[in-house]
Amino acid sequence: MHIEQLKYIVEVTKTRSISIAAQNLHVSQSTISKAITNLEQELGINLFTRSRLGAIPTSEGKNIIKKAYEIVVKLNEIQEEAQTQTSLINGEINLSASPSLFMTILLKSLSSFKKDYPNFRIVMTEKKSPNIIEDVLQGKIDIGLAMIDEIDLDAHEELVFETLLEGEIMVCVNKHSPLALSDYLTPEELINETVVMYDGGIWKDSISLFMNRYGSMNTLFSSNNTEVIKKAVSEGLAISFLMDISLKDDHYVKSGEIVPIPLINFDSNRRSFGWVRSKKKHFSFATREFLKCIKLHISKLE
Repeated sequence: MHIEQLKYIVEVTKTRSISIAAQNLHVSQSTISKAITNLEQELGINLFTRSRLGAIPTSEGKNIIKKAYEIVVKLNEIQEEAQTQTSLINGEINLSASPSLFMTILLKSLSSFKKDYPNFRIVMTEKKSPNIIEDVLQGKIDIGLAMIDEIDLDAHEELVFETLLEGEIMVCVNKHSPLALSDYLTPEELINETVVMYDGGIWKDSISLFMNRYGSMNTLFSSNNTEVIKKAVSEGLAISFLMDISLKDDHYVKSGEIVPIPLINFDSNRRSFGWVRSKKKHFSFATREFLKCIKLHISKLE
């Protein structure tokens, strides 16, 4: 039994595919297939059932693969500890974040992290929360920063998460709008307003609830690009609903072009945000340090 064999069966289990596992590990398919076959012969059991649907762990193989996960994680920890002791932290963190929700926090966190670990590379993509969870479950990313409310965490026992902060929905209006003079707004006051909508699952659900309860609104367009949404509001084309945490240090708000106003008497006006990872993915020292940077900058916002 060799370490490489354990790494191979772990990656095949994650991807359910020998070909994808080979691509991820930068080896040939034949190398992985031969290594798994040799391991199966050595152990006297079949670890996977191979079919058109992919490589699926057998009932006998699941316990073996689970122990292989634990060994691979420990090996990663040993390698990382050696790097830490010599202050030669090198490598890569892959993460995904909900569009714009964490951008201000992430930029400052990235800057702080790179000062302490200049040799580390961070690869970040923007995705909607459900897509982030798919990436976490498939082992494509180390950690996801998502809207926790959009995730059915009870359906995925392998997920670990932590709420980092809560945000409140704000009504964003142009500075010349009569609404800009209000200290707060109620749903009834927004009926018949033209709105630019953020194109996210839970946002659509909230606004559908809003419309069903209070009456219809005129939707100018929907987008998952918050900069486009804020531009439309700043030009007086529509109002919009955005999270207060995404408006921290926003240039439209600072310049006074956009006035954010609390929305009251609306049950669904708060959202929780946090990080999510898989128990099957090694929780690296660098990832933990990066999360510390994020938490530090969040504390400065409070």
